[in-house]
Amino acid sequence: METARKVALVTGAGSGIGRAVAVTLLANGFDTILAGRRVDALEATALLAADGSGVSLVVATDVGSPESVAALFARVGDRFGRLDVLFNNAGTGAPPLPLEDLSYAQWKAVVDANLTGAFLCTQGAFRLMKAQQPRGGRIINNGSISAHAPRPNSAPYTATKHAITGLTKSASLDGRKYDIAVGQIDIGNALTDLAFKMTQGVPQANGMVAVEPVMDVQHVATAVLHMASLPLDANVMFMTVMATKMPFVGRG
Repeated sequence: METARKVALVTGAGSGIGRAVAVTLLANGFDTILAGRRVDALEATALLAADGSGVSLVVATDVGSPESVAALFARVGDRFGRLDVLFNNAGTGAPPLPLEDLSYAQWKAVVDANLTGAFLCTQGAFRLMKAQQPRGGRIINNGSISAHAPRPNSAPYTATKHAITGLTKSASLDGRKYDIAVGQIDIGNALTDLAFKMTQGVPQANGMVAVEPVMDVQHVATAVLHMASLPLDANVMFMTVMATKMPFVGRG
């Protein structure tokens, strides 16, 4: 059944950036579908947002599986009747091995989660957003600083994040006629469990290991909320949110 409330879908909502964004959207009145592999982690996210004004729906999803994504969007349509915001956030990385030592399975796992998953979810969102009334919606892709510059031994992750930029541009162009706005947020060193290693020291391009500055992940969630809250005649095409002193611009 249709609803006048804004409906959002966050993939990878069980931890890290996805969890922070989902909790923030729920706190600000977005009914929010929490998608990810682990139901227990998704339910923990929902519990963190229990005091929010939005309604949460947990859906176990493998974004790299066409069947799983189709089932996810069927649940969204049945439960809410529409989708206003998709945050394509789910992703993974490969072990930091030399490029020539990576297996095909390691490469494919990253491509399936980071790129194919974003494509399949974008397809599902287009189909809903084109058909619903009022028509249109917004898609926000998590691109990462790796959409601009690689870390050492990160070929699969970096390749998929560069590809996400192409998907963002193509979907933005193709979505115009349907009032679908598509943008990308590139995030650098947000402090999550995954990024905690930055505070201990990580390999640099010159072969050294160095501690890198980090920022509160809530800054990312606030930025996504801003993008999600814009009217459809305005779009943040690309936004970079990063720890100010991380070694990104310049020579580190």
